[in-house]
Amino acid sequence: MKELATIADLRRNYAAAVDSVCIQIDAVLAAPGRFIDRAALEEHYVALKAIFDLNQSRIELKRREPSSLFVLEPTTVMTEAVTAMIVAANASTDGYNEIIRDLGSAKRRLTAQVWRFVVEERRTDLDTFVETTSTIQRAITGMQASITDKLARRMEKEQKRKELEESITSVRPTVNIINRILSSFGFSNFKLEVAGDHNDMYRIVRLDGSDAARTLSEGERSFITFLYFYQCLTGSTSGTGTSAARIVVFDDPVSSLDADVLFIVSALIRKVIVDVCEEYGNIKQAFVLTHNIYFHKEVSYNRSRPLDGCLRSETFWIVRKRDNVSSLHRYNHNPVKTSYELLWEEVRSPRRPNLTIQNTMRRIVENYLIHLGGLKQDEIVAAFDGRDSQICASLFSWINDGSHSAHDDLYVAIDENAVEGYLRVFEQVFEKTGQGAHYRMMMRISEDDVNEGEPAQAPAVAPTGPAPEHVQAAPQPMAG
Repeated sequence: MKELATIADLRRNYAAAVDSVCIQIDAVLAAPGRFIDRAALEEHYVALKAIFDLNQSRIELKRREPSSLFVLEPTTVMTEAVTAMIVAANASTDGYNEIIRDLGSAKRRLTAQVWRFVVEERRTDLDTFVETTSTIQRAITGMQASITDKLARRMEKEQKRKELEESITSVRPTVNIINRILSSFGFSNFKLEVAGDHNDMYRIVRLDGSDAARTLSEGERSFITFLYFYQCLTGSTSGTGTSAARIVVFDDPVSSLDADVLFIVSALIRKVIVDVCEEYGNIKQAFVLTHNIYFHKEVSYNRSRPLDGCLRSETFWIVRKRDNVSSLHRYNHNPVKTSYELLWEEVRSPRRPNLTIQNTMRRIVENYLIHLGGLKQDEIVAAFDGRDSQICASLFSWINDGSHSAHDDLYVAIDENAVEGYLRVFEQVFEKTGQGAHYRMMMRISEDDVNEGEPAQAPAVAPTGPAPEHVQAAPQPMAG
């Protein structure tokens, strides 16, 4: 009986211990917290409960069969695993709580640890950075020393320049340069001389030495004024400022000038424009204003300019005034053309008017081949053979008929095919007379286009007037 009582006590005590352990584990699983692996704990808990159930069933069998031998399964491994997880979670919780209680210190420690980690991970990069920074700093120090030295030298040069400017400020260089300009262009109406002992004044004299101040014409006064202004572009009226950057405006400088003086002024201004484009000298920008078409053609001539565009360093504008209000209009090409260019422009246009094209071709042929070239109509017709000769003769007849009379379209209709046919003969007139190059130039036909076709190879007609080269150069567009 005593043994049965012992077994019964064992059964009750084991069941109470199992319940106590299960209650504690269930409480942990109900609120596992952030520092415990709930899935791993459940796995250990399930294995532990299976052992508890097995041992309780064996104790129950022992109570029923006291004489039989039953061995309980050990729970040490499972309980230690569960205990270790709970102890570790408690330690982590205590550590977290400690951090929360002293958050400032914890942050400082964490920051120090992070930086230590970064330093250790990037030590090679940091060493390279320090070495590169040191090299660059030495270079900066050297350049700063060089800059300081160069600034001192620049101040010294500036002082010397001012001294030289003060020493050369005189009328004598201006007089010499203006006289050289007059001589180089063959202008002999007057010249300049220094006014006696006054080195800061000059006077205008004729070639015989007589004073020309009272006998200068309006054009000559304008011309000498322009020459003085032109000389001031590279100098100064005071002891300083001879090398200062400048913007120059030429406002109709050819007013009241005759043709030879206009040519000199145009050449000088064109030289200023070339220097500005090539960034030579102290003039950074130049404006030329004029209403003289011939002067515009001379001063704007540039072989490098495309036929239908502008150079990158230039712009063209036209000022129009209507109802006392002026307006500026910009063009992407040179808008000023000669009357001869305008005639060719009408021939080139695909929308040429059939009613006036006859007069246009007549004026081109008469101006270029007959008046300038010295050719006769019969000589031009004789350059053709057979049917082409008849077509050429009819071309002259058709041109003269259309340019000197007005047809009534009710009775005479100008056929488009006829116009195209005569235009082809018009081209052959220039080819036959040896002026095909001039025709292609005015029609904007490139040499590549000529090589792809079959240009005429007829012999040229010798003109009775000036040489062909001179004839071709006379009407060339100088402004575009």
